Amino acid sequence: MIDFSYTALILLIPLVIFVLSGLFGNRFKPLVSGIIGTAGLFVIWVLSLVTAYQYFFLTEKAADGTFQELLAVNIRWLTFSDKLHIDMGVLLDPISIMMLLVVTTVSFMVHIYSIGYMHGEKGFMRFFSFLSLFSFSMLGLVVATNIFQMYIFWELVGVSSYLLIGFYYTRDSAVAASKKAFIVTRFADLGFLVGILILSYTTGTFDFITLTGDESPAFTSGQGIWFMGLSTMTWSMIFVFIGGAGKSAMFPLHIWLPDAMEGPTPVSALIHAATMVVAGVYLVARLFPIYTTTAPVALDVVMYVGAFSSVFAAIIACTQYDIKRVLAYSTMSQIGMMMFALGVSGDGGHEGLGFMASMFHLFTHAFFKSLLFLAAGAIIHAVHTNVMNEMGGLRKYLPITHATFLIACLSISGIPPLSGFFSKDEILAAGYEKSLLLYWVEMIVSGLTAFYMFRLYYSIFWGKATQYHHTPHEAPKTMTVTLIILAVITLLAGFIPFSHFVSSDRIPFAAHLDLSIALPAVLVGLTGFFVATLFYRKETTIPGQIFNFLGGFSRAAYHKFYIDEFYLFVTKKIIFNYISRPIAWFDRHIVDGAMNGLSYVTNEASFRIRRFQSGQLQQYALVFVSGAIFLTLFFLYLWTH
Repeated sequence: MIDFSYTALILLIPLVIFVLSGLFGNRFKPLVSGIIGTAGLFVIWVLSLVTAYQYFFLTEKAADGTFQELLAVNIRWLTFSDKLHIDMGVLLDPISIMMLLVVTTVSFMVHIYSIGYMHGEKGFMRFFSFLSLFSFSMLGLVVATNIFQMYIFWELVGVSSYLLIGFYYTRDSAVAASKKAFIVTRFADLGFLVGILILSYTTGTFDFITLTGDESPAFTSGQGIWFMGLSTMTWSMIFVFIGGAGKSAMFPLHIWLPDAMEGPTPVSALIHAATMVVAGVYLVARLFPIYTTTAPVALDVVMYVGAFSSVFAAIIACTQYDIKRVLAYSTMSQIGMMMFALGVSGDGGHEGLGFMASMFHLFTHAFFKSLLFLAAGAIIHAVHTNVMNEMGGLRKYLPITHATFLIACLSISGIPPLSGFFSKDEILAAGYEKSLLLYWVEMIVSGLTAFYMFRLYYSIFWGKATQYHHTPHEAPKTMTVTLIILAVITLLAGFIPFSHFVSSDRIPFAAHLDLSIALPAVLVGLTGFFVATLFYRKETTIPGQIFNFLGGFSRAAYHKFYIDEFYLFVTKKIIFNYISRPIAWFDRHIVDGAMNGLSYVTNEASFRIRRFQSGQLQQYALVFVSGAIFLTLFFLYLWTH
């Protein structure tokens, strides 16, 4: 048996770099901090590759061909009972190793890219320190051996995102965005915590292997306890999903994601495209056996929320002009498709396909979406604007960025033979088996995805060239090299036989391309591409005419269907006016008034009796004699009566 204890270094190295950069970074030249952080990520990336190779190709499988769950490291931390305890460790199984590869690869690319992108920025060392903290937090989350360890690192990921989104702390918009992300996800995380408490109380364990094993207490415990027509386990899984929906920006907890684009573009690529926002999908996948066996209603919630979020975000993305916000809503839409794939996976024999499709799309999406964000960063670096209407004709000035951006656009649009085609086809195939209606919803999402991505592409690289303040030029090599590497991965990742490594029961199976699903999907994607070409390759009045024709709907989509305004109305007009203010009045006048009254009475009583502490012997003798006479008379009265 291979000793995987070295995997602890995958967590310890970024933690040490964070501490050293945070405490002693000012003693080095700024570039040194970037080099140290990048070198550390290179080491853990290599360790992740070695771990994946040893696990999938050298580790012996079970008798039925199942990949085993291995506790590479496990340390007892807090003990509540023999069964209920919190451990810290490293759990290796197909999905955790897949996530290790995703997080370390994308984070390594972002570190290299950031050396060029953040060069000369104030706070360069602080930025790389925060990147290391985020990498540590996300890696600790994906290899967690129990759900409470996952929750601890889940919160650390939230802290990391807060620090990175608000990196430009002198800008009010960045500060507001960081607070918005932190507060919204905290409300969602409260649901996650409630779900953990119900789950652990019902099953008596936090351990993932115990919870998802064949004889899991989750399969029998709590099934006879019902509340509002749902079992305890169903409620637990719904609350857990609320936490995942907040982290993965699912409707209606999505409002933080577009504003989070206020952070530096490498942050957008790392946190909000490739790793952090897929944590919710990973959470549902980690507890997938419980969802399918004991909480099918909760899995239906995952399916419907994912499907609605995917189409909702795709519609909004068609109307936005900030290139990073288009990509943000695109991320929300793609994550919704992953959630949808997990949701349709509860249908008997198809559960393996949907689960695998979700994880496969998570894998491919991480690379082509991080490529899109990093290419967007190179564009912003060249023209110093985020607005696509202020761009045009950049393919002549940025040939490498243009080529890599085009590859990513084709991939996310599901055009063969790029990676997005293969993973999206599996999602549609799984959806077709579950619900024909939702299958067509996701098919429409595929068409909208191709449309808004090529709307973005043509607006940036084609059309009429804008008069720029200076001649745009290609980004530094540290940035373009990462674009090329991610483009190569995007081209090749779809050919990985993903179902041979990742499945719902950890038993490899062969997934086949279904032409009856793939061909319509490609045609829908090409339709979106051709419509975008007609509208945006050359300057026309057609988009404006269609926008005006749709009237209120197009304006609502442009304003993100007024969800932010609705939240502000509820908080400011209702909660603040009718809940917070009465509570504040009660606190000020009743609670504080009662305390102030007690202090007033105490002060007055003290003032009144202070004359008894005059220090005059005659006064003390008078009081003593008077008291003695009073008590004597009182007892004589009682004795005679």
